[in-house]
Amino acid sequence: MWNRIYALFVARNLEFFRDRSALAWSVLLPVLIIFVFAYAFTEDNPEKFKVGIVSSTSLEGRAAEFGDTRFINFIEFDEVESILFKVERHQIDMLFDPNTNRYWINQTSPSGYIVEKLLVAAYAGAAESLQRILVEGDEIRYIDWVIPGVIGMNIMWGALFGIGYVIVRYRKFGVLKRLRATPVTAMEFLSAQIVSRLWLLVVVNAVIFVAMDYFVDFRMHGSYFNLFLVFTLGCINLICCGLVVAARISSEEVANGILNLFSWPMMFLSGVWFSLEGAHPLMQKFALLLPLTHITDAAREIMIDGAGIVQVADHLLVLGVSSAILLIVGARIFQWE
Repeated sequence: MWNRIYALFVARNLEFFRDRSALAWSVLLPVLIIFVFAYAFTEDNPEKFKVGIVSSTSLEGRAAEFGDTRFINFIEFDEVESILFKVERHQIDMLFDPNTNRYWINQTSPSGYIVEKLLVAAYAGAAESLQRILVEGDEIRYIDWVIPGVIGMNIMWGALFGIGYVIVRYRKFGVLKRLRATPVTAMEFLSAQIVSRLWLLVVVNAVIFVAMDYFVDFRMHGSYFNLFLVFTLGCINLICCGLVVAARISSEEVANGILNLFSWPMMFLSGVWFSLEGAHPLMQKFALLLPLTHITDAAREIMIDGAGIVQVADHLLVLGVSSAILLIVGARIFQWE
């Protein structure tokens, strides 16, 4: 059994490396994306400010006047403690509690300085006084925030299309039909495909990570082993997604459409390019069903927060359990022809 899996593994690797254009594109695409976003979106020129509001029944008096200020995105939160870190990192410009007239501000935030002036102006001459509370923290550059998502997105494209599209092509050109005549079982074939794509994705993205760290010098406060574990488990999960898609389809056009149907929502709703803070609650809940969301969130917690394995255990659990379910389903419904 292991000899058969190894033979399939070597054959798939040789096929990949002989396709020079696909190999070069899988390396160059994420590098180009990171460079573009590093220089295009790190300017301190936001279109509008973000202010967190501690949940209240309704804003009244001077608080309502401040709430009517244009070009400020007011985001409601249930409690102060769970959101203060966003003020520390400049992810929101200020946190305001209209119930107690307290507000939290980071003195090193230029946007926070402007928003504070607007709040003070709204309360000028009011009977109630504002209580200012300072927090400290360094700004998280956009490049620091976006890199985990870009690497996760690159894994997604390589896993879904590198497995799903290839297996459909094998079926279309009769390769699977010929393999069926050999002692190779469906599980052996799928295992070889998973291992082949897994190690390629891990190696390619590890090289990209090291190279971009050298040029961009992004944040990495956590364990490299924990980050490696997250990306590896994410690779397995997305590979299994591709297996399920390709288990029965024989048309490359249909496979391409279904794979895009899987990948595009993940690219835009998994928090790769922008935070979902302030988005509709249903959209935030739907995002939790997407594997790329858990890969990106776990990687950010490790790289930016220095989170340990316990802190990201919920993401790892979701990725692990769903990978096992997808693999079993893919093997059960797999067809050679």
